[in-house]
Amino acid sequence: MVDPQPMTGRVAFVTGAARGIGRAIALALAEAGADVAVADVHPARFEGERYYRLRQRVSGPEEDEPTVAVVAARGRRSLEQSVDVADLGSVEAAAARCAAELGPPDVLVNNAGIVNNIAPIAHMGAEDWDREVRVNLSGMFHTVRTVVPAMAERGWGRVVNISSVAALTPGLGQPAYAASKAGVLGFTRAVAQEFGTRGVTANAILPGLIATPLVRSMPAPLRDHYTSRAAVGRLGEPEDIAQLALFLASPAAGYVTGAAIPCDGGLSGAAREGLGGDGDAG
Repeated sequence: MVDPQPMTGRVAFVTGAARGIGRAIALALAEAGADVAVADVHPARFEGERYYRLRQRVSGPEEDEPTVAVVAARGRRSLEQSVDVADLGSVEAAAARCAAELGPPDVLVNNAGIVNNIAPIAHMGAEDWDREVRVNLSGMFHTVRTVVPAMAERGWGRVVNISSVAALTPGLGQPAYAASKAGVLGFTRAVAQEFGTRGVTANAILPGLIATPLVRSMPAPLRDHYTSRAAVGRLGEPEDIAQLALFLASPAAGYVTGAAIPCDGGLSGAAREGLGGDGDAG
């Protein structure tokens, strides 16, 4: 019989957990028995962050019920923290608070990322490039450096890094995003290699186009264009990514490490067959 709560007694630290994919992962881990530290640069109600090419942002369920409250409603301990993963000091402070209030993290989910910097290489500002790479890639270095050595000392840990199919098939005007998400794959393998003999696994998930508030805010013709290229013919749901992340975070995935797993409805496979892959992937 499958254990319905395989994460009981575990503490998860999830970045970008206030909304979208990160929220779904946090809730799946809580449902499976984990206590969850909800880490996000905007942990409270959304307040007008700049998103590319969007005139109006579609709201998600997190606007009415914060992730931390839903985790608590599932009977798990939860902690909400404002964290900028691009700032090592911010990450260190959040990890220390998590350890003090919930316990040291057993599971690290690196979901925080940005994709609001759209420009061809010749016109992309150096500061814009630096910011995107620092959030999407250096942010994972900051969290791993801060929490994973202690996992290795305890002999058990799980690292789940959220990349993107853009790492394989970059979208036009997304050089910083594609480069940072491709870097996540190499970094994940490095983490797996360095800590594998001490009970810590590290894997990357490559989402396709997922129905987050950002994607649902895209112009419908653009969104439908990329949806039609997926083999399943639909957008992914945040829960699709969350269930894969839950497996990789669980004891059942102890022999899976260093893997880069697309969860994109067949989009990346279609792109390799010449059907294109020039969309914002998630």
